[in-house]
Amino acid sequence: MYEEWGKKHFSTNQRLLADFIQRNEQRILYMTEQEIADEVGISIASVSRFWKSVGYVNAKQFKAKLRFRLESAPAVKLEETMSKIEGLPLPQTLLSTIHQHLDETCKRLDSEVLNEASEAIRQARRIFVFAPGPCISLAELFAFRLHRFGLHIQIMAASGHELLETLMHAGPDDVLLVFGFVQIQPEIEVILDYAEEAGYRVILITDRLVYPRASQADLVLYAGRGEVWEFHSMIGPVFVIENLILNVGLAMNEESLGKLRHLQQLRARYHSKLPR
Repeated sequence: MYEEWGKKHFSTNQRLLADFIQRNEQRILYMTEQEIADEVGISIASVSRFWKSVGYVNAKQFKAKLRFRLESAPAVKLEETMSKIEGLPLPQTLLSTIHQHLDETCKRLDSEVLNEASEAIRQARRIFVFAPGPCISLAELFAFRLHRFGLHIQIMAASGHELLETLMHAGPDDVLLVFGFVQIQPEIEVILDYAEEAGYRVILITDRLVYPRASQADLVLYAGRGEVWEFHSMIGPVFVIENLILNVGLAMNEESLGKLRHLQQLRARYHSKLPR
């Protein structure tokens, strides 16, 4: 529901309010316009005008949409997606959806930011990856490919205080690749909080055009995954990850090819003991 917000030219007050709403989705449902205005530090008139500027009649209509969004459990998401494809050939429908996600991702994927992110990864002493939930598959793909180039990749704990066991070792020569989809998690807030003190760089991959605290990340890459109430596809994020991998490989050129040739030699030498 926030996708279009990123295209709008918000005033300072509107930007503050948009950020507050996304940080406090659960609270917003029970707050009056006056309470919102007092907490954000703007006038109640600014709050009242905001809803129309983002496509809603009033706060009540926005809250109804938000409530539906927050109540969209995995079963609801799957049901919503299934209702769209009922009676239609699944492969063609899925292919059409994939095309939409990839097209959206391509349009919003800044090539300069992508190149800068790839270079930061290539030059990093270590790359730490925070990948909660289903994002772990993306992290494993990323780590598997880049290990071949001789880069040091470490996947962090997905939740809780165990994250700190890894975070404590991150420093100025390191990069943290963070997957931040839908809502900002406490672990991501901790990673962003500690970045200034520790000095590591943060690369954020997100499916939100307006992501809470995105300005605290050094680089932000967008990956389309569909609406929040739909079954989320990972095609867009995979596309971004593979672009990073290939960019790093191309930048390393002979070094990366040398590593892969060495791998091939080892495979040939030990083929009889370790067949594929």
